[in-house]
Amino acid sequence: MGGDKKEKKKKKHREAELADSVGEMHTSENFIIQPSERVASLDASHWPILLKNFDKLNVRTNHYTPLPFGCCPLKRPIKDYVSSGVINLDKPSNPSSHEVVSWVKQILKVDKTGHSGTLDPKVTGCLIVCIGRATRLVKSQQSAGKEYVAIFKLHSLVKDEKRLLAAVETLTGALFQRPPLISSVKRQLRIRTVYKSKLLEYNANRGIGILWLDCEAGTYVRTLCVHLGLLLGVGGQMIELRRVRSGLHKEKDNLVTMHDVLDAQWMYENHKDESYLRRSIRPLECLLTGHKRVFVKDSAVNAVCYGARILLPGVLRYEDGISVGEEIVVCTTKGEAICIAIAQMTTAVMASCDHGMVAKSKRVIMERDTYPRKWGLGNRAVEKKKLIAAGLLGKFGKPNDKTPKEWLQHCPPLEQSGSATKSPANDKGAETTATPSASASKKAAKKPAPPDSSDSDSSDSD
Repeated sequence: MGGDKKEKKKKKHREAELADSVGEMHTSENFIIQPSERVASLDASHWPILLKNFDKLNVRTNHYTPLPFGCCPLKRPIKDYVSSGVINLDKPSNPSSHEVVSWVKQILKVDKTGHSGTLDPKVTGCLIVCIGRATRLVKSQQSAGKEYVAIFKLHSLVKDEKRLLAAVETLTGALFQRPPLISSVKRQLRIRTVYKSKLLEYNANRGIGILWLDCEAGTYVRTLCVHLGLLLGVGGQMIELRRVRSGLHKEKDNLVTMHDVLDAQWMYENHKDESYLRRSIRPLECLLTGHKRVFVKDSAVNAVCYGARILLPGVLRYEDGISVGEEIVVCTTKGEAICIAIAQMTTAVMASCDHGMVAKSKRVIMERDTYPRKWGLGNRAVEKKKLIAAGLLGKFGKPNDKTPKEWLQHCPPLEQSGSATKSPANDKGAETTATPSASASKKAAKKPAPPDSSDSDSSDSD
């Protein structure tokens, strides 16, 4: 027995040393995907955040032109690091979630903060605080699953623990709930799902027990404890509650207190020491590690930031198991999150096609012009710009009286390609009435078309 304990201690010590060395490696080294014509053997198991296990992704191509813009999320300048970070905060008892988020905003002196789901004032535990640009991910975090540990008290003693276990087992699956009187939401009947529940401990002499729950966002554990008492026929109530997981973040995953945030900011302002602040705040990419990943070329990044669709020619690597309609994260070669997108192709289709739309962006995360604009640099686009500058085309590229015939042969105006055209006669009676499709195409011509990620690929110097 003594030998087993020593071996366990040695194993824990080795794991702790490995974790420390991995943390140092993440902050000291630069992690960038290098372009190549062959598939190199990599070990990306210790690479940070979205680049982890990069070598296990499906390869479409390794050849692209790297651009010296952007950086690894852990290497961002401290101002950008804070304004695009998240804090796994251990919410203290008594202040409301809104007050806590407001205090973090004042301490860090940032413009915007948000949180991942309201906790009642007396409840403690994981509260994901999003700062600045990371607030774009607040909605996805609010709807993520949660885990709680609750202490409940039965109004009368129940000696039979099997009976209690059966009641706890009954309160799983889809449940009807009405929010309690003290809640801040509308008190109407709603359905919430409890995925798993477990009775951790029960004191039959005092009628007090500890209950663990894995449930859907918006589940009222206070109401669940009341229902547990009703099922047993004795009545019950919740004494204490703690959230132990919010989304992907558990209370063991870099949980910090309000004092840590205050001390970290003080260290930075008075001693210019960033280490405590970087340890307390994590990059927003940590919230997206559960999504399937698609990596795109550097030349396609800015087009996606402007709302372009993700097309297959701009894709470098993609993950297994992607299905149509699934939420994925689109990443740069340095591991930065560009946007959350809705997949329009499965992994099998991506592997068998050479063109087409991979995904539509749902929420753009990266700021525009972080990477340079790389669309509209082809021969045809450059010629069009020259004609606009010379006045041979209109402001938005529409033909006018001065437009050369050679241009019209290659690019006929929308009026000619539509079903209704104008006759050569100038008299008003000779004009035909435009159909709805032609008029709609005229309106569309007034607005510049959004760039596609493939436009940038055509101008790439690969």
